[in-house]
This record gives sequence, structure tokens and C-alpha cells, in this order.
Amino acid sequence: MKKMIVANWKMNPSTAKEAVELFNATARTATKIRKVKIVVCPPFIYLNLFSKKTSVSLGAQDVFWESPPAGGGSYTGEISAKMLKNAGVEYVIVGHSERRRLGETDEMINKKIKQALESRIKVIFCVGELERDDSEEHFKFIKEEIIKGLDKIPVKLLKSLIITYEPVWAISSAAASGKARFNADTPEDAFQMATYIKRILVSIFGKSLSRVPILYGGSVDFENTSDFLKKENIDGLLVGRVSWNIKTFSKLLKNTGRL
Repeated sequence: MKKMIVANWKMNPSTAKEAVELFNATARTATKIRKVKIVVCPPFIYLNLFSKKTSVSLGAQDVFWESPPAGGGSYTGEISAKMLKNAGVEYVIVGHSERRRLGETDEMINKKIKQALESRIKVIFCVGELERDDSEEHFKFIKEEIIKGLDKIPVKLLKSLIITYEPVWAISSAAASGKARFNADTPEDAFQMATYIKRILVSIFGKSLSRVPILYGGSVDFENTSDFLKKENIDGLLVGRVSWNIKTFSKLLKNTGRL
């Protein structure tokens, strides 16, 4: 199985020109790396700029949970799975902690996953605890997110699933002071959780889901890439901030390609 690197641009960059430059630079780097599957998830407004096939796959950062009628739906500001598919999107991020923080519920996430998979879009399903302590309650928290997120979705659809473990406390973000925080989880703990997630999938849905890729996300950079990806059961990375800096992202991709 190829290692997977997913670039989540979030709300960046601010212009189409910058987006094209960043995407093209990423694609050029990707042509030199054979053993890595690279997915770029730009803001919706840039998707049609990258609809042509390149050395990287196109992903979206979100999808709406309802399937509108043929003529469209009364859902102001939303983007349907069908729209994404027609724009050349192959992957979509669902359940990201930043979306959950804005009010996205497990029920919404479940509907989004179902809509995307039924539209033949691969889903990058994010799960992760808000905090961690010695009680190990975070394992129960992750299990509940997975159970609720995948509830009543046919196993045949779940074969197009990717799960990202992103402990919320480890995600690099701007604190109230405006300063960034970088607190990556340890590769050992990430391996433990990835193994636990695979066990959950197999116990609930059967051995056919034992090959579902598990990614890690949370303050990933080119310096710690190898530490995470050398661990068994960690099949790739979801990269945020680093992915919109082409110099550091290229280093990360090259590090991955050398593993």
C-alpha cells in the first residue's frame, strides 16, 4: 500500500494565482515521488482550477449531507456530493475537528459520509479526542465517534473509507493570543491509536475493513514525518499548515518518498 499524504489547505491561499502556483509546485514535486499518493484539498472556490488530471488527486474540505433533487436544492451556501464529483473531486474530508467546533454533529457527519460514498467519492473521516489523561477515556471517545459516524452505512461502501486520527489537542492552531501552538502526538501513541481503530473496524464491520488506511494528523511537519510513517498501521498523514508552504511541504513529500 502506498503511503498517503493529504494536503488540507483550509482557508488558504487568498488568491487564485497563489492557489495555482501552489498546486502546480506540489504536482511537480509529486512527479518525482512514485511511492506516495498525494491528495490536495483546496477551498471550494478553487476546485475547478484543478479539474484536469495531474500527478496529484483532488479533494474537497467538506460536503453537504443532503442529496438535492435533480434541479438543485434550497440549501444556501452548501455544496453537494454530486457537484464535487462533477468538479473532478476524488476525496473529501469529513468530520474535521474545526468543522465539529462550528457545530457539526455525529449525525451530520454520518449523513455526509453516506452521501459522499454513494457518489463514489472516497471519504477521509476524521476522529480525535479533545483531551487526554491517564484514565484512557479517549479510547472510548474515539470508538463512539467511529460507531456514530459510520452507523448504518453498508460495508461495501466503507471500502472507500480512509480514517484520520487527529487528536484535537495536538492540532497546530492559533491560540487566543494569536500565537501558534505545535504539540504533535508521539509516534508511539499514534501507532497505538491507529492499531485500536483498525481493531474497532474489524470487530464491527468484519475483516474486509482491515485494510482501511489510517492517517495521522496534528502538527505534522517535515521533521517528524518519518517518525510517524515508520510506525506500523500508520498509512499516511493529513497535513494542514505545512501544506501551503511549498518549500516545507516539498521536504515532507520527499521525506515520505524515501521511506
